[in-house]
Amino acid sequence: MQRIEIMGCPMDYATMAETVETIRTNIASGSFTQHVVVNVAKLVNMQTDLGLRKSVQACDLINIDGMGVVLAGRFLGHPIPERVAGIDLFHELIAMSTQYQYPVFLLGAEEPVVKTTAEVLQRNHPSLKIAGYHHGFFWNDEAAVVSTIRASGAKLLFVAITSPRKENFIHQWREELGVDFVMGVGGTFDVVAGKVMRAPVWMQRVGLEWLFRALQEPERLWKRYLTTNSQFLAMLVMAKIRQLSSRSQPEGSSTTVVRDLPH
Repeated sequence: MQRIEIMGCPMDYATMAETVETIRTNIASGSFTQHVVVNVAKLVNMQTDLGLRKSVQACDLINIDGMGVVLAGRFLGHPIPERVAGIDLFHELIAMSTQYQYPVFLLGAEEPVVKTTAEVLQRNHPSLKIAGYHHGFFWNDEAAVVSTIRASGAKLLFVAITSPRKENFIHQWREELGVDFVMGVGGTFDVVAGKVMRAPVWMQRVGLEWLFRALQEPERLWKRYLTTNSQFLAMLVMAKIRQLSSRSQPEGSSTTVVRDLPH
């Protein structure tokens, strides 16, 4: 697995299978892994939100989620193998946790949603060990929730809170959580619980999942997606211009970095 840097954000070349195996190996060896996925909106927001940028850059494993970022990376010359969507990785890790009997903790969303998510997962994976769950509205007493997670004995923690709050929460408390793996999963619990629908597979493959979500919640999401997508396109054009300009510069002056990951 290799790490690259695009538009100031580190990202890891990885397939879904490689990602799951890396996480499994780290858990088996007792190595802590802070994980994050990067999509168009997050990449755009990292340009101005220094706290979010710091939280993402501190992660041990950074998957490329949005097809927009996958296609942009390929446009810039990076052979990104595939999209590793956060919700798909979540289901893969739930299956892995069931197989290896790793306890999981679910944090985030509204109380009825996280409760239903736990029930659906338990029904689909009867031998899954759910160490506990808690809603995502706990900001007046974060330390108490962290203590609950640590005392639960969970090895994997999934945080279904909006960005950048989940990234910053994970980064701030990573040393106190007591888990071996933690990742933010955004609106995944809403999908699992049946509160919202996920886009059809064909829309996922062509990078239009954002459009499907916007059509479901137009008042909340349409303006946000239009703004971030426009900003991302402008960022991509500038990145390509810088890349083309760098070709006439001495070797080693490229703005894109590739290095091996110590996994």
